[in-house]
Amino acid sequence: MGSRLHHDWSELAPECLLDIFSRLSMGQRWNGPMLVCKTWMNLCQDPSFNTVLDLEAEFLSSPESFYWWSPEFEEKVDSTIRSAVDQSQGSLTEVRVRHCTDKSLSYVAERCPNLEILWVKYCPKVTDVSMRKIALNCPKLKELDVSCSFKICCACMKMVGTNCKNLQILKRNSMQPSEVKRLRHCTYVQYLSFEYHGDIEADTIVRHMSQLKHLELRLFSTLTDSAIVDLCEGCSNLEYLDLFGCGRLTSKGVTKAISKLKNLKVIKKPDFDVLGEALGMDVEIDLEWLNKLFEEYDGVEHNG
Repeated sequence: MGSRLHHDWSELAPECLLDIFSRLSMGQRWNGPMLVCKTWMNLCQDPSFNTVLDLEAEFLSSPESFYWWSPEFEEKVDSTIRSAVDQSQGSLTEVRVRHCTDKSLSYVAERCPNLEILWVKYCPKVTDVSMRKIALNCPKLKELDVSCSFKICCACMKMVGTNCKNLQILKRNSMQPSEVKRLRHCTYVQYLSFEYHGDIEADTIVRHMSQLKHLELRLFSTLTDSAIVDLCEGCSNLEYLDLFGCGRLTSKGVTKAISKLKNLKVIKKPDFDVLGEALGMDVEIDLEWLNKLFEEYDGVEHNG
């Protein structure tokens, strides 16, 4: 009877073990199954099991640290990325990381032609050098998050749009003012510009990424009404649009812009001071309710 309560995990088929391991985060996998025995370590290193590198859970579960903004930490992230590429034997399709550099991203671009999802958020040392390689070598790219990676310029985004025609999701968010203020004291990034040129970015997207369905431009302080109207007219397939924190946009401008998006399902709006608490929260809004509210609001005299 007692023997029935003690199962021998070593008798489980590899397929069952891989199914179990796949439910773990990268950190849990490295600190768990890979340390148990050689068989489990080999299973975790199987190329077919390493098509995804996702470190986002590890970053979200850790408190923000100045240590991340250092060459030493970036080298650790780079080393992890290179190891993942090698283990996958070039079969990586998804990469979600932060604080990497051109060295590891170029390694991905040169060896993983089937890459479909790439997140390189908060990467002050990722520049056009590696992103151009991604654009040229990874034409299957469907989702790109380059939020708060300020050394990736518009010309490079143009190349991404030109070569990656399957791109459906773009996240190009800027940084919270409180984050910028704190990082001004970090010597490693003290000369970094923490701002995108909103209207230029929007024009690049219109001209070279008109197929997008999901677009995030949070905290673009220089984005204007005319630019967002042109963007929505040129990217008419948008279903999701995030403009939270775009302080120069007005309710009239946003209303006019989203009226051109017949497939729009979710809008995250800027903070309109005059709307107060009714629209002051960062939440997903029912589009029909929002349009009705804007229509009622536009009939009331107000300041810009």
